[in-house]
Amino acid sequence: MEKVGAVFGGSRGIGKAVAQLMAQKGYRLAIAGRNLEAAKAVARDLGENHLALKCDVAKEEDVQKAFEEMETNLGPVNFLVNAAGINRDGLLLRTKTEDMVSQLHTNLLGSMLTCKAALRNMIQQQGGSIVNIGSVVGLKGNSGQCVYSASKGGLVGFSRSLAKEVARKKIRVNVIAPGFIHTDMTKDMKEEQLKKNIPLGRFGEPSDVAHAVIFLLETPYVTGHVLIVDGGLQLVM
Repeated sequence: MEKVGAVFGGSRGIGKAVAQLMAQKGYRLAIAGRNLEAAKAVARDLGENHLALKCDVAKEEDVQKAFEEMETNLGPVNFLVNAAGINRDGLLLRTKTEDMVSQLHTNLLGSMLTCKAALRNMIQQQGGSIVNIGSVVGLKGNSGQCVYSASKGGLVGFSRSLAKEVARKKIRVNVIAPGFIHTDMTKDMKEEQLKKNIPLGRFGEPSDVAHAVIFLLETPYVTGHVLIVDGGLQLVM
């Protein structure tokens, strides 16, 4: 099976690191993001035979068009990574409804839509692998992140249920739950204070998560699993 992968949210942060490692391992990739120029820059840096796409995962029409373009230019996608995500942190009483909706649409509905689109070809090929990027707060909860936690917790339930639905088609679905990782999402956090609570004593790097993603993408006898990559943070939450 040719290794054709799609990385949504692949233009920055964890998604970019995942794309870089997948390219090193011989995948032909589609890098999808809302910022087309950023996606093009990543695809160009990866070398030849990679595709950049503009896509808002919360919009079904965007997702459908993205998969059509991928199939035309790369062939059927058999590896999918959902790394697109946003956060709008704040206490629930102060959270605007539109911020709730945007987080749920991008972090949860978006992965549902990309998985649905990818499954058609995966089922025809009788095989595929999906990794959805969740968060440790989706498992443990965190004050000021009620909606974000709900979106990531929902992603776990969705992924495990989907894993049951498609296992007989030899399609695997797993989740990575990162802790504090050096990305745009964490750049304004008080790192020196927060890392004191992490048993391994540091924030993670996007490459730490990328290696875990590759493990789940390629390990043939793991499905419905949530792999926590947080330096031990969940031990003290």
